[in-house]
Amino acid sequence: MDAPNTDLHNGRNTQERRHSNDVTERRIEEEGSTLTDTELREIERRLSLRPLAIYELVRQEGEDELTRPVSSLWWSGLAAGLSIGFSVFTQAALRAYLPDMPWRPLLESWGYSVGFLIVILGRQQLFTEITLTAVLPVLARPKWAGVRAIARLWGVVFIANMIGTAIYGAGIAYDVLGTPEITYAALAVSREAMEPGPWSTLLRGIVAGWLIATVVWLLPSAQNAGFFVIALLTFLISLFHLSHIVAGSVEAMTLMFSGELLPHHAIWSFYLPALVGNILGGSTLFALISYGQVAPELDPKGN
Repeated sequence: MDAPNTDLHNGRNTQERRHSNDVTERRIEEEGSTLTDTELREIERRLSLRPLAIYELVRQEGEDELTRPVSSLWWSGLAAGLSIGFSVFTQAALRAYLPDMPWRPLLESWGYSVGFLIVILGRQQLFTEITLTAVLPVLARPKWAGVRAIARLWGVVFIANMIGTAIYGAGIAYDVLGTPEITYAALAVSREAMEPGPWSTLLRGIVAGWLIATVVWLLPSAQNAGFFVIALLTFLISLFHLSHIVAGSVEAMTLMFSGELLPHHAIWSFYLPALVGNILGGSTLFALISYGQVAPELDPKGN
């Protein structure tokens, strides 16, 4: 008797599988289940994005970013730098128009989410967002070519982000929209953001980097709740007075263009510690932990 066609047999089994987990699948086949096929499929749909699947989605996004043309990265990064300015401006507008009460920070901090919503939902290149996505492909397949690709991506996007924030910060400082009350509030918000010393900014930057990386990690499984995931976690960055290198650059540029902050003070007290903190929180701590939880399930090639 001819041996059964293994490929067809495996293909048929794959199509008939009712659960993505092998242990669960075997249990259902051997012991049965009181649930209907429809209910089993619904359970599988909800459990399909296990950590390994989320890792693969984020890694594929990172691979796409690492291979994008420089011109695409540049214009997308510039757009992100400009868009993130709406976080500072909206927060300032809420401060300007809300009464000075103890609960005001709980409301005005929601304005900080606006720029991040525009950037992330608009698929613009934000430096702190790619600190996670760009690192995962290189962790899976560590090569010098990958390290060079990360350096290229980070360098182009960071410079583009900074130019965008400089333009927006100048617009606030010079009150190009003719809203002096919002400009006054924006200056106050910016002064508060620049108050912490370098060490405190570094620590706050680590937590901010972690939260942004968490947004990236949660979005694949958030489905229709992506808006709320972004809004809530970036709201926390403002509420906890954390340091975000790109949004904070709008605040630093606003003060520099208004003559209240010297460039070298901004570099040593904010830019360097916030940048290092965001990288540590996003690409070192979060990326390594995220990779570590799926590494035992990957094949020798990192797939």
